[in-house]
Amino acid sequence: MDPVIVVGAGSVGLALSLALAGQGVPSVVLDEGPGKDLPRPARTVVLHADTAAMMHRLGCTPLRDEGASYAAWRTRRRGRDTGRITFDEEPAPLHVPQHALTRGLRGAAAAHPLVNLVTDSKLDALEQDDRGVTAHTRGAEATWWRGSHLVGCDGARSTVRKLLGIRFPGRTAVERHAVAALRTELPWPGEALLHRDPPHETTARPLPDGVWRLDWLLPARGELVTPDALVTLIRDTMASWCGGTTPPYDLLDTGVHTLHHRLAIRWRERRAFLAGDAAHLLGALGTQGVEEGLRDAENLAWKLALAWHHGASESLLDSYEDERRTAVAARLRAADQAVPALRGGAGLRTLLPGSARGGEALLTDGHLGRGPLGALPAYAPPVAVREVPTATEPGGAVANVPVSAPDGSTVPLRDMLGRGRLLVVLVAPGTGVWDRRHWLGAGLMPRLAAAVSALPVRADLLVADGYPGAPAHTVLLVRPDGHLAATFAGVRPAELYEAADAVRMGAPAAPDRTPSTTPSAAID
Repeated sequence: MDPVIVVGAGSVGLALSLALAGQGVPSVVLDEGPGKDLPRPARTVVLHADTAAMMHRLGCTPLRDEGASYAAWRTRRRGRDTGRITFDEEPAPLHVPQHALTRGLRGAAAAHPLVNLVTDSKLDALEQDDRGVTAHTRGAEATWWRGSHLVGCDGARSTVRKLLGIRFPGRTAVERHAVAALRTELPWPGEALLHRDPPHETTARPLPDGVWRLDWLLPARGELVTPDALVTLIRDTMASWCGGTTPPYDLLDTGVHTLHHRLAIRWRERRAFLAGDAAHLLGALGTQGVEEGLRDAENLAWKLALAWHHGASESLLDSYEDERRTAVAARLRAADQAVPALRGGAGLRTLLPGSARGGEALLTDGHLGRGPLGALPAYAPPVAVREVPTATEPGGAVANVPVSAPDGSTVPLRDMLGRGRLLVVLVAPGTGVWDRRHWLGAGLMPRLAAAVSALPVRADLLVADGYPGAPAHTVLLVRPDGHLAATFAGVRPAELYEAADAVRMGAPAAPDRTPSTTPSAAID
């Protein structure tokens, strides 16, 4: 089989290539640039628990040293504190420079034998047939590439999207922000801040070594922000937080960026797919475009891996667009409904469900990964098997409970994702105090192990001491990307098989293993 061609070597393209490699699928990553990531401290990304765990699994090591988890989330209004949220019972958001994220992923990709990073290669043509995709690049040398599938992760001006003739409608200039990265001391070490003084809004988010990213909401179509005007904005803002006196600071980076909301009409065209900014643009009201792109990569990777290794039904490959486009569309719709009210002062209650708590709470949800602007996506399962109610509805992201892995170690459940396998989790209170060899052959385990070995998709059998809302002997079926597919009361081999078959959306056609007549890389 030919490798998967990934067009674009930003964070989404690199994450996709690593996610595929973790499931035994080779890829060629076509990078239009020279393969270097220029430091821009004012361009940052906020990762929530699911995407931070994904980066950990993919080997993105700089996050440990160059990212900062919020100590708390503080809100202010008209110069007075109005609230403070701590993260005692949930993981804090992780704030990291985007260049550090990309550099870490690039380093992991460069070290992986299944990832081929090719720089100075700009796509200018692609062709598809029933067995694969042929792509042409220009650069130092003109080259044809052959792949089983192709994924466009090449940004807002995506060449892949244009070559596929896919429209990209949406709204222009939804919000405009001035940003600055600086090193200073603020009154809330390590805490992120949302300061609302309608119609103005400012956020401060910490980074390591006393660095902060400050972000000011600007009029959507106002005057250009000059360097002098930005310095005045910095000094006035910090003086308002520090008793009227601007503390000493070292300005590291600045910028002004405009946020657009766009959504590609289609995300799949036969063997070609779109992901990340090539498929969607968002970012208003605290939503995170890069993070949604990483979720695209995780959703698509296991489906392409199944297709590459064993063949996959067309319905499974179609489900990438169905699930991810629906989730992003809901996020965009929530933001588009809230922006006029939040920025214009109108009431929210009639515009957006769940917004009766007010604009401050709604914005906080967006920044912290909650509510209609930020909550983890839930995907409608093909068959909603829910014999046992739990705290997670079918299609929702599973709780990150400790589980006993096949090697006997105890790890967070999310550490077992990204391997292209289903997870079957037995809830068995008390097993945490026993050695695995003592309970592996006891109780329900032999029957459940036999049922798991007979599934139509490879699966790992795990045991959890508990799961939120689940009684003892509950069996959970979890997709390779961490979304709950089904729950059962005990061992139900036939029902478990049926649910696993529903996850893969039916038996695939046999994969075509005939060698391609077009070389993987042939120089013109």
